[in-house]
Amino acid sequence: MISVTSGPILFLALSLFVTISMAGAQVPSEVRELRAAISNLGDFDHDVRVEAARFVRRAEAAAAVPILLEAARRHEDNYVRYRVAVLSYGFRGAQIDLFFREALDVSNDRIRAVAYDYAEHSPDGTLVPRLLAALDGEKSEFVRPALFRALAAHDEDAEVQEKLLVHLDHEEDFFRSALIEALGDYRADYAVEHLISIAASDGPLRDDALIALGKIGRVSALPVISAAQGEVADGLQPVVSAAACMLGIDCENQEQYIIQSLRIGATSRNRDGFRSATRAAVALAMVGRLGAAEVLFEVGMGAAESVRAPVALALGTIALRRPDIMQMMFEKADRLE
Repeated sequence: MISVTSGPILFLALSLFVTISMAGAQVPSEVRELRAAISNLGDFDHDVRVEAARFVRRAEAAAAVPILLEAARRHEDNYVRYRVAVLSYGFRGAQIDLFFREALDVSNDRIRAVAYDYAEHSPDGTLVPRLLAALDGEKSEFVRPALFRALAAHDEDAEVQEKLLVHLDHEEDFFRSALIEALGDYRADYAVEHLISIAASDGPLRDDALIALGKIGRVSALPVISAAQGEVADGLQPVVSAAACMLGIDCENQEQYIIQSLRIGATSRNRDGFRSATRAAVALAMVGRLGAAEVLFEVGMGAAESVRAPVALALGTIALRRPDIMQMMFEKADRLE
């Protein structure tokens, strides 16, 4: 038998139980679907992963951000954490900024790379000391290039300029290549003399330096680019043409030469010139000259794997770095498939 005094207490306890049970049962469907989609980001089936990512990207920020950041910090699957971090990038806001500041120190290489990428595209001077400090400890071949790009985006700082030039001279070639590309993309005037020195020497980074000098656009680079036209092998000539075009030298003919190199190279057994031509096409596309890049669709459709691979890399680079330009190219493409 229940006493009079215990009745109210029991009533309150029962009410609390019902409230909790109903709260658990009334989790909004969009929240349940979002959590399910997050779990599917690590599915073995490619189509399932793609559909899950599409669902996450289209979620309302107010509801999605807390759930995404919880998964990015604590999900048991490290690959899912990485994919969630990438997708969180698109929502922005104070919570996202805080997460990516934290992510600069996580042990997951993929997430650190995304954090440096976020720092590149969301420049913040207060991050500079942390980015500079990371130069000594960040050795991952997947992450260090993203760190260089983040620093290049903050190169109004004199110490950043000094450090980048030191590493330009002393890094392994793989990392130097990534740094040279970043310096070109951010039009690093302070690096021109160093890049001229690299472009003047017959080494594996010559083509990187020539393209970077073209992007920066300093007239002082003209002599080394002119010299390269008479010195480099035929396989590198399209890159030299792209550099000259970006400096405003006979651009129409330079671009036509690159287009011709793409068409001939796609049917030739020698792929060196073709790979050089795809790089040249990308470089010109980045500055808004789309003629050569549009030919990539033409030569890549139905081609052999040895042709499609460099074409896919070239078009993928344009899509990632300049999605606006890729959209313009799609609008003009005859065969969208």
